Amino acid sequence: MICAAVYTPTVPIYEYVCMKCEHQFEELVRDAEPTVCPACAAQKVVRKYSSFATIGGPGKSCGSCAGGNCGGCGGN
Repeated sequence: MICAAVYTPTVPIYEYVCMKCEHQFEELVRDAEPTVCPACAAQKVVRKYSSFATIGGPGKSCGSCAGGNCGGCGGN
Protein backbone atom coordinates (compact mmCIF):
# COMPACT_ATOMS: atom_id res chain seq x y z
CA MET A 1 0.00 0.00 0.00
CA ILE A 2 1.38 3.42 -0.96
CA CYS A 3 0.30 6.42 1.07
CA ALA A 4 0.69 9.82 -0.51
CA ALA A 5 1.05 12.87 1.71
CA VAL A 6 -1.57 15.51 1.11
CA TYR A 7 -0.26 19.06 1.14
CA THR A 8 -2.49 21.32 3.18
CA PRO A 9 -1.28 24.92 3.20
CA THR A 10 -1.63 26.76 6.46
CA VAL A 11 -4.01 29.68 6.50
CA PRO A 12 -3.25 32.19 9.24
CA ILE A 13 -5.95 34.08 11.11
CA TYR A 14 -5.17 37.77 11.58
CA GLU A 15 -6.93 40.40 13.67
CA TYR A 16 -7.75 43.67 11.92
CA VAL A 17 -9.28 47.04 12.71
CA CYS A 18 -11.00 49.14 10.06
CA MET A 19 -9.66 52.68 9.82
CA LYS A 20 -12.99 53.95 8.47
CA CYS A 21 -15.59 52.54 10.91
CA GLU A 22 -13.25 51.14 13.63
CA HIS A 23 -14.83 47.67 13.36
CA GLN A 24 -12.55 44.95 14.75
CA PHE A 25 -12.58 41.54 13.07
CA GLU A 26 -10.60 38.38 12.36
CA GLU A 27 -9.86 37.16 8.87
CA LEU A 28 -8.41 34.00 7.32
CA VAL A 29 -5.75 35.24 4.91
CA ARG A 30 -4.83 33.27 1.80
CA ASP A 31 -1.84 34.40 -0.27
CA ALA A 32 -2.20 38.02 -1.36
CA GLU A 33 -5.97 38.38 -1.12
CA PRO A 34 -6.99 41.94 -0.21
CA THR A 35 -8.63 42.24 3.20
CA VAL A 36 -11.77 44.35 3.41
CA CYS A 37 -13.89 45.34 6.39
CA PRO A 38 -16.97 43.09 6.63
CA ALA A 39 -18.99 45.93 8.19
CA CYS A 40 -18.42 48.74 5.67
CA ALA A 41 -16.36 47.15 2.83
CA ALA A 42 -13.50 49.63 3.29
CA GLN A 43 -10.09 48.42 2.17
CA LYS A 44 -8.14 50.59 4.63
CA VAL A 45 -7.67 48.05 7.42
CA VAL A 46 -4.71 47.59 9.76
CA ARG A 47 -3.48 44.28 11.14
CA LYS A 48 -3.42 44.31 14.94
CA TYR A 49 -0.92 42.57 17.16
CA SER A 50 -2.66 39.49 18.47
CA SER A 51 -2.72 39.12 22.25
CA PHE A 52 -2.60 35.37 21.62
CA ALA A 53 0.79 35.66 19.92
CA THR A 54 2.49 37.99 22.40
CA ILE A 55 4.82 36.72 25.08
CA GLY A 56 4.06 37.67 28.67
CA GLY A 57 5.46 36.81 32.02
CA PRO A 58 5.08 37.54 35.70
CA GLY A 59 4.09 41.14 36.34
CA LYS A 60 2.91 41.71 32.75
CA SER A 61 -0.69 41.97 31.67
CA CYS A 62 -2.27 40.88 28.42
CA GLY A 63 -3.84 44.27 27.80
CA SER A 64 -7.41 43.04 28.01
CA CYS A 65 -7.41 42.83 31.81
CA ALA A 66 -6.43 46.50 32.29
CA GLY A 67 -3.65 45.62 34.70
CA GLY A 68 -5.93 43.62 37.00
CA ASN A 69 -5.66 39.91 37.52
CA CYS A 70 -7.88 38.37 34.86
CA GLY A 71 -6.41 34.89 35.32
CA GLY A 72 -5.66 34.52 31.62
CA CYS A 73 -2.22 36.08 31.54
CA GLY A 74 -1.17 36.33 35.16
CA GLY A 75 -1.29 40.15 35.08
CA ASN A 76 -1.18 41.80 38.47
